[in-house]
Amino acid sequence: MQAYLDNSATTRAFDSVAGLVAQVMTQEYGNPSSVHHMGVVAEKRVNEAREIIAATLKADPSEIFFTSGGTESDNLAIIGAARANAFRGRHIITTEIEHPAVRGCFEYLKGEGYEVTYLPVDDRGVVSISDLKEALRKDTVLVSMMMVNNEIGSIEPVSEAGKLIKSVDPGIVFHVDAVQAYGKLRIRPASLGIDLLSVSSHKIHGPKGVGFLYIKKGTRIQPVCFGGGQQKGMRSGTENVPGIAGMAMAAQICHEDLDEKMKRLYELKRYLGESLSERISGIRLNGPSCDEGAPHILSVSISGLAAETVLNMLSAKQIYVSAGSACTSNNPHVSDTLKAIGVPKELLESTIRISMSVETTREEIDYLIETLSSSVEAMRKFYRH
Repeated sequence: MQAYLDNSATTRAFDSVAGLVAQVMTQEYGNPSSVHHMGVVAEKRVNEAREIIAATLKADPSEIFFTSGGTESDNLAIIGAARANAFRGRHIITTEIEHPAVRGCFEYLKGEGYEVTYLPVDDRGVVSISDLKEALRKDTVLVSMMMVNNEIGSIEPVSEAGKLIKSVDPGIVFHVDAVQAYGKLRIRPASLGIDLLSVSSHKIHGPKGVGFLYIKKGTRIQPVCFGGGQQKGMRSGTENVPGIAGMAMAAQICHEDLDEKMKRLYELKRYLGESLSERISGIRLNGPSCDEGAPHILSVSISGLAAETVLNMLSAKQIYVSAGSACTSNNPHVSDTLKAIGVPKELLESTIRISMSVETTREEIDYLIETLSSSVEAMRKFYRH
């Protein structure tokens, strides 16, 4: 049996999505900037995709800009907004638990002379609104906050943050990295005070190498990629039409019966957390409770064993999870998120991330539980970390 439980790293493309991508690649392969029939067909695909995605956000299609994925969306949002608003000030705010795609942008901007404030989080990985309020200044031009943490599943108080930011200064740009939230939570940027929202396709059963950035009308932002002037000059480059079409179909599928899908995922997560806690000694569930956090992510520390040892054992049995986040699994750097929420030092390198999707089955979860339950004690005798 195989159990793929690393869905926060990437997901399997829906069969219908893969079919559509192949169709567009082999039959509708015109350049959307071309004026002949094949180009018009491709352009129609892009426009339809923009309408589908906008509908999931209750946004206007003109507010959707296609990118190569979450990382590019974050870069365009953060660097583009900071530069466009530099005349107002050079103070920017983010949190201590952001994804490297966001953290890297802030480090880059720090080198350009911007002053960065990093907001701490509590032991659930949640930012305090009072800390945000205290951090806001007259020269603050940008706040970036993830909606769902990619390692421990914390849901940040985005709605409260948006209201606060706009009440202090409507000109402050509010960016939200929704890569782990889109398709799992209902998101309405306009009602949440969000100006910029980043999303990646391959986290929602779409193809890799494509994503989008929601840019609220009137938001002051400048491009960071220049060329042929596609997408109103905001993101030059020939559009990835197969990827865009596939992402839109995946988004539509994920948002159908979303509440029921999420209810089922919460039930699986609760069952998994309770089972591991009951059957294995020395287990710690990190971050929010199973009911508080996102429905698909569970962070687990297994005392006495290095995460790499556990991952190798599980992989040999065709069970696939990750050590912390996929973006740090191959990096010896210890997770900033785990340190920020106060995970004991001896458990920092003993943590695995289990992440599910709408395709995850109870059988896969049972296979993981049985395998860990029957293996951990024996492994501790031979591989104690």
